[in-house]
Amino acid sequence: MNTHKPCSAFWNARPAPAVRVRAIPHGRLPREIEDYSAYEGEHRKRQIEIAVQLFEAMGIERHDAERRQDWVMRGFRQFDAPVSIVVCFDKSLLNNTIAHFDTGAMTYGLVLAAWSKGLGAVINGQGIMQSPVVREVADIPDDQVILTCVALGWPDDGFVANSVVSRRRPISHVTRFLGFDD
Repeated sequence: MNTHKPCSAFWNARPAPAVRVRAIPHGRLPREIEDYSAYEGEHRKRQIEIAVQLFEAMGIERHDAERRQDWVMRGFRQFDAPVSIVVCFDKSLLNNTIAHFDTGAMTYGLVLAAWSKGLGAVINGQGIMQSPVVREVADIPDDQVILTCVALGWPDDGFVANSVVSRRRPISHVTRFLGFDD
């Protein structure tokens, strides 16, 4: 049984530390992976759908700009988790897509290992949307590319946002099995 106090990353345990967010000109958030772009089509619809599900579960009305902004800021603060792991890779591998895949696989392995030990872990790209600030605060050398963050802490199973499950396409729509008997 988990006897640790849940952290507010996995939501609602202690007040958030003060965080200073710097404004970025023209509203563009600088990530280090240059080809990052907004979701379009079906992917954008799914992004909106999960946001609607989340806000409905949390009782945040569409017109409630203050509570919506509070949720966004929690994401920037890594959901107030006691640990934030900034995942990076060597800049010399920036154009090597296998390095991106390997770093993602390592990150997923880290998250699975954390959950297997009773910790909660969330891969959160929102936490690095202002990479220059993350780089400065975490003292990350310039020869490293910041890819994503992992918020790590004790899960709070009672926090309503944790019950939201995104809609997934059926496996038959995205996979073909060849050479296997039915």
